[in-house]
Amino acid sequence: MRNILFALLLILFQNINAQESVDLDYYLPDNITYDQSIPKPQEVIGHEVGEWHVTHDKLVFYMHELAKASDRITIENRGQTFEGRPLLLLTVTTPQNHKNIEKIREDHLALTEVNTSSLNIETMPIVVYQGFSIHGNEPSGSNAALAYAYYLAAAQGPEIERILENIILLVDPAFNPDGLQRFAYWANTNKSINLNADNNEREYHEVWPGGRTNHYWFDMNRDWLPVQLPESRARIETYHNWMPNILTDHHEMGTSSTFFFQPGEPDRVHPLTPKLNQELTTEIATYHAKALDKIGSLYYSEEQYDDYFYGKGSTFPDVNGGIGILFEQASSRGHIQESQNGILTFPFTIRNQFTTALSTIEAAKEMRVKILRYQQDFFKNVGLMSAISRTKALVFGDNKDAAKTWHLAEILQRHKIKFHELSNDISFDGKSYKKGYSYVVPMNQKNQNLIKAMFEKRTTFSDSLFYDISAWTFPLAFNLDYSESRSLKIAGKEVVSLTPLSGKIDSQSNYAYLFEWNEYYTPKALNKILNKGIRAKVAKQPFSLDGKNYGYGTIMVPVQNQVLAASELYDFLNKVAQESKIEITAANSGLTKGIDLGSNSFSPLGKQRVAMLVGSGIDAHGAGEIWHLFDTRYDMKITKIDIAYFNSVDLSKYTDLIIPNMGSSLSKDQSKKLKEWVEAGGTLIGYQKTINWLNKNELIKLQLRKDTLVGKHISFGQKNDFKGAQNTGGAIFEAKLDLSHPINFGYKDDRLPFFRNTNIYIEPDKNSYNNPIQYTNNPLLSGYISEENLALLKNSVPFQVQYIGKGRIIVFTDNTNFRAFWYGTNKLLMNAIFFGKMM
Repeated sequence: MRNILFALLLILFQNINAQESVDLDYYLPDNITYDQSIPKPQEVIGHEVGEWHVTHDKLVFYMHELAKASDRITIENRGQTFEGRPLLLLTVTTPQNHKNIEKIREDHLALTEVNTSSLNIETMPIVVYQGFSIHGNEPSGSNAALAYAYYLAAAQGPEIERILENIILLVDPAFNPDGLQRFAYWANTNKSINLNADNNEREYHEVWPGGRTNHYWFDMNRDWLPVQLPESRARIETYHNWMPNILTDHHEMGTSSTFFFQPGEPDRVHPLTPKLNQELTTEIATYHAKALDKIGSLYYSEEQYDDYFYGKGSTFPDVNGGIGILFEQASSRGHIQESQNGILTFPFTIRNQFTTALSTIEAAKEMRVKILRYQQDFFKNVGLMSAISRTKALVFGDNKDAAKTWHLAEILQRHKIKFHELSNDISFDGKSYKKGYSYVVPMNQKNQNLIKAMFEKRTTFSDSLFYDISAWTFPLAFNLDYSESRSLKIAGKEVVSLTPLSGKIDSQSNYAYLFEWNEYYTPKALNKILNKGIRAKVAKQPFSLDGKNYGYGTIMVPVQNQVLAASELYDFLNKVAQESKIEITAANSGLTKGIDLGSNSFSPLGKQRVAMLVGSGIDAHGAGEIWHLFDTRYDMKITKIDIAYFNSVDLSKYTDLIIPNMGSSLSKDQSKKLKEWVEAGGTLIGYQKTINWLNKNELIKLQLRKDTLVGKHISFGQKNDFKGAQNTGGAIFEAKLDLSHPINFGYKDDRLPFFRNTNIYIEPDKNSYNNPIQYTNNPLLSGYISEENLALLKNSVPFQVQYIGKGRIIVFTDNTNFRAFWYGTNKLLMNAIFFGKMM
């Protein structure tokens, strides 16, 4: 009885202490005086740090007030998010350094050039980029940024002066403004006066899709390499403008964890990362350990997280001569929560982030010369490798699709990678490269390691476990031809600024207009045409007209019997061509070599109305990628229907319904409703795990290959590694295409790289014509897959279509829209929508 009473009193004591408010002194170091003219956060935002979750608007307001009050801080807005929020950056250093900031930046960038012997590293400041809360529902970072920015502006004494004199600090208080705002709203609107640490409290269970992502539900910590989002583009521009020596990325993890700092798993480091990088990371870690020891916080390192995928903030610097550091703080997911380590309060999580922000700059100050020299030597070694390498350039392109080629070049330009036009049309390694549709990337440049990271194919690894994807080869992602060249003679003029994509119609016709389906933005053009009420048809067979060859999927728009007169139709299509960046050709006769333009092998197309299921049980990332594709790339409307009110929706108004990767099942009534809609003529498109649900509920009948692996001679301690090795976390595989099938319209080659991060394997149909996409017998192009799963994947099919009544169900085992940079397979979804009735 005494023990029970003691336990109850202990819990009560913990709750009372947990609910006591803390002031700014809880976070700040002891025995430091502060400039009283610098406003404290509470004086500006109306509450103490950690009392409420700071909303992004208040965070922005406070940072501007600090910049007004302190001559140590300048502030800039580098752009805005999809929701219009500013992307702020604070530059923090001494007033004297601010006066010479451009000279300091130029001298620092000179360290990344091959010949830097004239630079005096002993006197140069080190550059540290500190970023907070790239995942919006990991808010302790951005809330810590309030206290941290105050400290940098207001702290007095010789120690802070030495730090600011020797460091240029780039502080990004919110990597993800939209997500931070979404989560702050959730946590604050569910907060009680009497804080409740019960894990079942609604405050700790945010509604779908949660605050982790940005507006389109993207995980922005995976966009450092692809740079497809406005938030990423701002920070990448900052990165390359400064080439910081250290970049810190403040995250959160599970509530019952403690605190993690890098280095991560020693065996999971990308081979392009120098060994010295990890040694310096380990030395920096001693400063974090010392600081956390001082305040009594538990922590760990060298496990769980890795340094492999360069698309994350903690690893992107490693391939660019810097040092990336990941911090992971156990999350309160609100204001206070029970955990295995006791009551976890929001202020406690903030204090750990604040503490390691300080330990980072302490390490930077003490290791300044050593880290600057590492950066200098990194680029000297790059220059040496360039001189002895047999590969002098890479060439990439697609002679049927200028847009995809252009967008990869755009990514290179964002990363300050130099590239050239192609000097002349060439044939290389059995591939044709067309001037204007191809670019040449010289390897003799300081970003050589970054180029390798983006273009290489790798299939052997020292470890079989990956925290993220194991392959991201960009020309494969874009489905572009690419080759290595031992000569730079193929390179023409350097491209200093990319000429914007353009489109046109060659002349007016009174008969018909044609455009091939190969270009990336053709779905945008077709959608505009059909929504205007203009009749259009698609070619099911190739043909030739006026000496030009037209492939499967060519779109034909007849001039007669349209809602627009001939001259109006020309003007409209000319506008469509310009907006969609495609070329439209006037046809003055229907007589061709092959199918004539009046042939029944031209199928009529109809206006599509597309909906997508979202909500609890649906993978928000996959859904967001589809929403983003429709809304920002193809200028198409898509209706997002939440599962919560699906029963009340009239589906008859939609031609297509997409179910992204779905982890849970729909109810029997919802299943029945879907089936009836398909039977009436609808097209249902399901991705990844949705296949399992469709198969289980007998909406489709597919034979799935199953893994029967048994763990023999595996100890209990090896169990997790054994199971983890069977996870296909993200790799690239080759499939062969039947180009005559409507799902493959617009592809010029019969091979297509697919991104795969599932272990769903469909047995091919007995009729070969029902397997228009099939993995080859040797499918692995880049990345890791276990031998057992590779055997299951060989000759399986990632796509199937089956009829139900008047409608059809189309399924993809793989994500054709992965992270917005898998341009090469985006068209498959568009083909399923526009040509589904032909399948």
